[in-house]
Amino acid sequence: MSAVQRITSRNARFQQWEALLGNRRKRGSLRAFLVQGVRPISLAVEHGWPIDALLHDDRRKLSDWARELLRTVRAERFALAPELLADLGGKTEGAPELIAVVGMPADGLDRIEVGPDFLGVLFDRPTSPGNIGSVIRSADAFGAHGMIVTGHAADLYDPKSVRATTGSLFSLPAVRVPAPDEVMTWVERQRAAGLPLVLVGTDEKGDADVYDFDLTQPVLLLVGNETSGLSSAWRERCDAMVGIPMTGAASSLNAATAATAVLYEASRQRTAAVRRGR
Repeated sequence: MSAVQRITSRNARFQQWEALLGNRRKRGSLRAFLVQGVRPISLAVEHGWPIDALLHDDRRKLSDWARELLRTVRAERFALAPELLADLGGKTEGAPELIAVVGMPADGLDRIEVGPDFLGVLFDRPTSPGNIGSVIRSADAFGAHGMIVTGHAADLYDPKSVRATTGSLFSLPAVRVPAPDEVMTWVERQRAAGLPLVLVGTDEKGDADVYDFDLTQPVLLLVGNETSGLSSAWRERCDAMVGIPMTGAASSLNAATAATAVLYEASRQRTAAVRRGR
């Protein structure tokens, strides 16, 4: 166990952590981001993410969970004045019990495990970090194997995105890829290896209703930008476009909501197929 270092002022180390909250470039250069909450931190540890530092309140009696984490996780340990910890946690009602400084993994597509039942999600140019986090959470809940964020997009490791995943970020591989060509090289490599991977785009005017399309096959589900939908570059690469039938006055769904609906349908079809095969 490393010795506890005490921080009672906004020194250089504190300012570095503070920058991780709102400065995307700093998160990228340091390859680190902040995480709080029992479930997210526990999942980060469980799935082997590098914990660079653990920050806790220097005046608070810690829970058994926090004490065990500080005892067993190999990381620098810092005791902060409660007002400093509260600033890092973004809470007006008080400081969180513990904050972890977590290292970022590489953005390699090889992090995503591919098999005959593959289900993946590609989110094209999302502008809302909260939507990124929500889609990761839904993808994890409905059995997807990975998520790809493409193009000029909000940051996967923005605090709002990390918080919206409620810990699923650490159990579902999520990678950032700048342009379609790199993804398509990966797709073609899977196809050449014998996996008939199908690219399925989502659109309110899809060629087929989502429940009429076979989502039990290996699928990469493409979800478009919240404002303009899928880019033309991705539309041209889709093997099929599916839509979600709707009633009422709504003309479209929020991107994260639409992704969740299609992921649920994929999970439903796959569960039904397994039951039929028993």
